[in-house]
Amino acid sequence: MPHYWLTHWLINWLLSALALYLMAQMIPGIAIRGFGTAMIATVVFGFVDVILGPVLRFLAFPFTLVTFGLFLFVIKGFLLKVAAVFTPGFSVEGCLPAILGSVVLTILSMILRYFAWANL
Repeated sequence: MPHYWLTHWLINWLLSALALYLMAQMIPGIAIRGFGTAMIATVVFGFVDVILGPVLRFLAFPFTLVTFGLFLFVIKGFLLKVAAVFTPGFSVEGCLPAILGSVVLTILSMILRYFAWANL
């Protein structure tokens, strides 16, 4: 199938947007206007993660090592807050909702991807 990569990419994008939308419904302090905004916020979050993520992970490596990787949720929460700044209709109010949101977002993404790709 020549365009399998495109289908895979689109399905992952939709699953990530769905996970972000569901996470915003579950966590007080995180608000998103609708699913369309979640799709845009997913792209913005991806760009923020690609640009700032490696630098933050490199600088925070000692903390990540000491906390056995749990500090990565703090980094992801910060990236979530940065993405919210650049996305109209998406807001993250406070550090605790951002960190909790990053944990829930990770779990939801894993579950959605498992069930989406288990049947293919």
